[in-house]
Amino acid sequence: MLTSPLKSLRLLGAATALSAFSLALPAHAQDAVTIGYAISKTGVNAGGAGITTIPNYKLWVHEVNQAGGLKVGAKRLPIKVVEYDDRSSSEDAVRAVERLITQDKVDFLLPPWSTAMNLAVAPTFHRYGYPLLAGSAVTERAPEFAKRWPNSYWLLGTGSQYAEALVDQLASLRKAGKIGDSIAMVSIADGFGIELATAARAAFQKAGFKLAYAKTYPVGTQDLAPIVNEAKNLNPDVFIAFSYPPDTMAITDQARVLGFNPKVFYTGVGTAFPLYKNRFGANAEGVASLGGIDAGSPAVKAYIQRHKEVTGAEPDRWASLVTYAGLQVLQQAIEKAGTLDRKAVSAKIASEDFDTILGRINLKNHMVPNMLTLGQWQNGEFVGIEPASHAGAARLVFPKSAWQAGAAAR
Repeated sequence: MLTSPLKSLRLLGAATALSAFSLALPAHAQDAVTIGYAISKTGVNAGGAGITTIPNYKLWVHEVNQAGGLKVGAKRLPIKVVEYDDRSSSEDAVRAVERLITQDKVDFLLPPWSTAMNLAVAPTFHRYGYPLLAGSAVTERAPEFAKRWPNSYWLLGTGSQYAEALVDQLASLRKAGKIGDSIAMVSIADGFGIELATAARAAFQKAGFKLAYAKTYPVGTQDLAPIVNEAKNLNPDVFIAFSYPPDTMAITDQARVLGFNPKVFYTGVGTAFPLYKNRFGANAEGVASLGGIDAGSPAVKAYIQRHKEVTGAEPDRWASLVTYAGLQVLQQAIEKAGTLDRKAVSAKIASEDFDTILGRINLKNHMVPNMLTLGQWQNGEFVGIEPASHAGAARLVFPKSAWQAGAAAR
């Protein structure tokens, strides 16, 4: 087809303008840092992800961009986010992470929510050289995984840390003659429940406690009343549930309705959520779980206030803080490296100290040192109990008060 002189002139002008524009840009110019993540917006994990993880991602991006962006070398680059719903499916999470890497070409990846999901995506992060700062995964194999996947960091630590903190308190109570040897334990048949229940069994056996009742239940179980009733019939002094948030709420509800009042009542994940306190009111008092905070820390107080202002909700008192601290580590590692090169950033994560809301930390052992591993609702706040040497650690309130009829769940 012949082209008219006028059309040729226009095409030439457009080509010249495009060429001039291209020459004006530096090679490989980058005007933003692309952060990607696959997270459970729907499915059984949506509750936990929606309280612990997603709000912290939004808070961090908001704060960084409000400050002008991530400092990379001599300039600041705003964060651009690409996110996908993993639908609480490990397979979908892996596919989404692959897409973020190979199609969206994201500069850095943020982790999903839950132990199982982090374990599912860890090999993919490793294969492509992305650091994994898992803020919502508890695994006994953290040291092993750190060797297998050197860019992985298991910020919540191992199941043994949490089990041993609980057993230390129980052993002290038994020594004082306040409880006996009998324990009832239930756990969800998923990564978190399996890890914690396995670690707890070993810790109980070592300390001479007896599991009078040990029951697992599948993810998505709707009716937990039979399990709670079976545990109640054994009249244990200690009841433990390694449960996910919907189950934590249901188990507490059933214990209250059935009048099951063990002296130590321990549940979670979900117990440290503000939702738990809001739902159970005065009945939350004395309930124990994983995590806890130093309620007197100015940095923690400021973080909670910022979280409320930006997201409209309070953070949970365990993995939320750890997740946010992981984001602070990533940001500071990028700034220390002065580049978006993932290898250089990973080297900084492995070797530097970082200022976080949890204090000054290093991840040389691929876990957060001196984590609060046991907490309890006291006077409307979920405070850290163990390790006792931790700043702001409180003493365990014992026994947990009986359920109050007037403080029924809402």
